[in-house]
Amino acid sequence: MELVIASNNKHKVKEIRAILSGKFERIYALADLGISVDPEETAPDFYGNAMIKAKAVAAFTDKAVIADDSGLEVMCLNGEPGVHSARYAGEPCSDQRNNQKLLENMVGKPDRRARFVTTMVLLFPNGKSLVGLGEVKGHILEKEKGENGFGYDPLFYADELGKTFGESSDEEKNRVSHRSRALKDLLEKL
Repeated sequence: MELVIASNNKHKVKEIRAILSGKFERIYALADLGISVDPEETAPDFYGNAMIKAKAVAAFTDKAVIADDSGLEVMCLNGEPGVHSARYAGEPCSDQRNNQKLLENMVGKPDRRARFVTTMVLLFPNGKSLVGLGEVKGHILEKEKGENGFGYDPLFYADELGKTFGESSDEEKNRVSHRSRALKDLLEKL
């Protein structure tokens, strides 16, 4: 089976390709097929946004489409930034601005527990779909550590790794990440 990754995020495409390597006949990025689509994520939850993206890309291909919606949920912020993780500090989207806003909102908060969550949707050409879920627990540091990854990775201290995703190699992160776990969940159902 051939697969199209419904994302314009090159970091996300790289992660998904690495995790799914050898599981599909061929894995395409949108650019590989000349597909240019960036649907507005208007759903109130991760599943809804993943499905919006999958359906938008499926309209341009007869291949299976995989899409995810992921986010950081911080307990002391009632789950923020959640589904708004990518645009937490507003437009234009910026990892630096999002991280700064998160740190500002957490000033004086002793409970720094957080989790990354992913809902992954695999949409087949016949309209059927499978859903995979994943999460990884940790906490938010008071300052960034590490140069790797993207998004909130330099602030998210993964309990299982004993360091931030920003300090982790791609292999280390992919072993425990929310996206990796959602993909593994999906593959088990396939």
